[in-house]
Amino acid sequence: MVITVAEDTGGVEVARPFIEAAKPAHPSLVDATHLVSELYDMVNVPTAVWIDEEGTIVRGPEPAGAEDSFRQMNHTTYVMPEAATAAIRDTQRAYSEAIRDWVAKGAASRYVTGAKVPEAASAEAADAARAAAEFRLGELLHSQGRPELAQRHFEEAKRLRPDSWNYKRQAWSLEEPMKSGGPEFWAAVDALGDRPYYPPIELEGRA
Repeated sequence: MVITVAEDTGGVEVARPFIEAAKPAHPSLVDATHLVSELYDMVNVPTAVWIDEEGTIVRGPEPAGAEDSFRQMNHTTYVMPEAATAAIRDTQRAYSEAIRDWVAKGAASRYVTGAKVPEAASAEAADAARAAAEFRLGELLHSQGRPELAQRHFEEAKRLRPDSWNYKRQAWSLEEPMKSGGPEFWAAVDALGDRPYYPPIELEGRA
């Protein structure tokens, strides 16, 4: 079963138009508190986690068929070169085929890798936990009509977890909806330089 999750502090009111436009044949969860991202260590969208019938994570989290060719997109027209579009389609196809292989073969699928759980005692894990707490506090303050104070906590969450684009984009959209996909977003992406926005998906037999 496929379950999609909309991670948006705006809740159902914000997520509903996108879900209705997609007309999904599967359940769509709206997670206004970003709890799913916190529990499954998701830092960007789209991210996928594979969970078997026993509730065991057998793969993930990882970009769900997404890859960095989108960075060639024109920031004004949102048009991409055909080669970039083809690369994204190829990645999506390969990821879909991997999922089908897992559905057909279960634990015998070559794409089953197991969960990659961060070391709980590591400094990175401690910063991630603090970042989640700061972000939740920011969400609470924003819901109480205190946006300026909320942004301070969002900024601290982003500082503690700089790899979380979910934190960045949510904070931008609460400050001003257009920022989440506007100049601030593209400036942050360009600032990555040679570093990836989406880590490459590791699929056996695929470079």
